[in-house]
Amino acid sequence: MPVLAAMLLGLQLFLRRVWFYRDPPRHPPAQPGAVLSPADGIVLYVRPFANGEVVAQKGGTGIRVEEILRLGLPRTEGWLIGVYMSPLDVHYNYAPIGGEVVEVVYTPTGVNLPMVGFLDYVRLSYLRRAVDLFAARYRLTNERNTVVFRDGDHTVAAVEICDRFVNRITCFVRPGERVRAGQKISFIDRGSQVDLVIFDPAATVHCRTGDRVRGAETVLATFAPRP
Repeated sequence: MPVLAAMLLGLQLFLRRVWFYRDPPRHPPAQPGAVLSPADGIVLYVRPFANGEVVAQKGGTGIRVEEILRLGLPRTEGWLIGVYMSPLDVHYNYAPIGGEVVEVVYTPTGVNLPMVGFLDYVRLSYLRRAVDLFAARYRLTNERNTVVFRDGDHTVAAVEICDRFVNRITCFVRPGERVRAGQKISFIDRGSQVDLVIFDPAATVHCRTGDRVRGAETVLATFAPRP
């Protein structure tokens, strides 16, 4: 038993101190108009929004996109895609498009609410099955960091939302900086979530709830070709 306990402790330390901080190479696709996944994980939901509001499927409750972003909207129509990162996923985040970083807004909070209960955690992290968390309270109250990217008339935002035990978001970019699609922009500790906000209702979405995605490589949506 002491040997088994030592092995389990060693495995836990390896996962928490080494595996969790891994930084594998990424190869963004050279696809015109592509909007890449900002994170590794599982797609929780794909929602259109209009008049600045997303309507939840359960109960028909409307959520203002400004409350998620914590800043004003460049456009009031588009798409919202949520990606859940379990502690087993790579926790670097990536630029969904190339262009200029126009805003970085960090919003602290007092105490973060837990994103999921134990059964949902097992389902998301180990069974790799989606759970609809759209209407959960944490989405509007937990600590977050919003990074807004612009490339011509295309604007996209990545909103990093902290889970209960997350203790920091390390952001690598600042307003005015130009980035490449798929470039590392931040690191977020432990289990977390990234909401991708695409301010273009005409964008074509290529993912659905339950899809496994890879940051900087999976194409979540594409913009229509420019004339």
